[in-house]
Amino acid sequence: MTDDMTDEPRHVRVRVELVLEISEADELIRAAWARIEGDELMPREERDLAAQAVSRDEAEAVAYLIDPLDLVADVPGVVLSQASWSSELAEYDPDEPWDGGEEDEEDEED
Repeated sequence: MTDDMTDEPRHVRVRVELVLEISEADELIRAAWARIEGDELMPREERDLAAQAVSRDEAEAVAYLIDPLDLVADVPGVVLSQASWSSELAEYDPDEPWDGGEEDEEDEED
């Protein structure tokens, strides 16, 4: 450890952007249904609404299956302080170059 480190908690913001291709929509939706049905903390009425939502929107199904806690659960020395995530259907052309978040960096400089 270096001398400039203190006992105060340090926070790191991690930004991840993914583009997923839905290759088997039915399989995705069934997996989301299973996750929702297995959530014993979610009231039955909410589970029914969630199941309907994932049936209509593949992006909703993905959101039910991806949990940011899974990304850091096995990382030693860190505790997840806050997380939010969303998913949406998106236009994607694999032949287009991806800017890798350059817009975010420009916005921060302004």
